[in-house]
Amino acid sequence: MTAILRNESGKLIRSSLLLTGLFGLISVFLFAAFPGFADQAEVVEEAFPPVLAGLFGFEELHTIEGFVGGYLFPLLWILFGGMYFAYVAAGLIVGDVRTRKMDLTLSNPVSRESVVLQKVAALWVPLVVLNAGLILFVLAGVTVLGESIDPIALGMTHLLSVPYLLVCAGIGLVLSVVLDREETAQATALGLVFVLWLIDGLSHLDPALEWIRDLTPSRYFDPTAILVHEEYALADAGILLVTFLALVAVATVIFVRRDI
Repeated sequence: MTAILRNESGKLIRSSLLLTGLFGLISVFLFAAFPGFADQAEVVEEAFPPVLAGLFGFEELHTIEGFVGGYLFPLLWILFGGMYFAYVAAGLIVGDVRTRKMDLTLSNPVSRESVVLQKVAALWVPLVVLNAGLILFVLAGVTVLGESIDPIALGMTHLLSVPYLLVCAGIGLVLSVVLDREETAQATALGLVFVLWLIDGLSHLDPALEWIRDLTPSRYFDPTAILVHEEYALADAGILLVTFLALVAVATVIFVRRDI
């Protein structure tokens, strides 16, 4: 039975396209600022306080790879993208429970495990739409600027970002089966992803806080390392995938045992 998957996938198309369009608009402004960054890269890097440097991972801003990896991806992908997936996932279960639609769904021959898995599987829509859209925006921006970027490195950046986005979705999914109100679950998911991103960046300021980075999903996805140094942290991506599967398992167990 894939009716839930088809229905949920259809509901995510509009928001995915809207966010892709927003990413495109922001990308235009960011790429328009690149020539200024390239000319004054040293001044810009020195002007940014250590807090921002840690949050964004600035490195070699005078190159298009450093600019995309240290400025565009941290803002659009790690922060906004992560918050979007957490927000969407946080409404997958609790929304239907709150409106009693879940009662109708479960009156059909479908298990609760299948409901959770099909709803999570529907996230393929924003994963495909957003990744394809941002790749096109980056390639277009680079071409207009007369620059070049390694397509393999760019593709690997997007590929290795998928586990990170899925972990953010997993966080939202757990909140969706734990909390009783959709608005509360979504607001908490947004705040939690933002706080984890903030902790990851601030931990750079004090070596004593480095250990806490291991608890933040953004620590395992470094677009600058991929684009500038072509370092593909496959082990880190594996850790994120395992974490995502664990979060889905936890959410499924909670939902199966929950009285709705």
